[in-house]
Amino acid sequence: MNLFYPDIYAKDIYKIDYKKLKENGIKCLIFDLDNTLVSIYAKRPTRKIKELFAYLDDLSFKIIIMSNSGKKRVTPFKEELNVDSAYSSCKPLKKKYRIIKKKYGYKDSEIACIGDQILTDIWGANKMNFTSIFVDKINEEDFVWTKFNRFIEKKILNSFEKKGSFKRGNYYG
Repeated sequence: MNLFYPDIYAKDIYKIDYKKLKENGIKCLIFDLDNTLVSIYAKRPTRKIKELFAYLDDLSFKIIIMSNSGKKRVTPFKEELNVDSAYSSCKPLKKKYRIIKKKYGYKDSEIACIGDQILTDIWGANKMNFTSIFVDKINEEDFVWTKFNRFIEKKILNSFEKKGSFKRGNYYG
């Protein structure tokens, strides 16, 4: 079950202590797109996301959007935010993570992955020994295939809660 446990839990992408991540040696931030950065219906990034990414750029982070969604969904965000991307990633499989690691030459300890799903974002990051950062989903709307993951995710989080190691809304990290 430890593969599903996030290193950091934040309310959203705006509540993460990016300076602390930088101090801890993180150089690359891999963001999930849907329900992490934007709702599943959003077609473009918000001004607030653009401001956050400009701030992260000022901190010299490499920013990558990694999504299980296809190229058509991811490209407008990649282009407007001027970041790199990995689409159709098949998270939690390791292939795209390995490609990113090799392409940019980062060590495991230099990468943090941020996402709203335990079964894709957190599990994938933990399998790679990257820092995993779990955020609450932006809204209740999900893609059809995500609804099954949410069902399993709820059981995992309930298991953590019973053990006293995790509670929704008790942010840490």
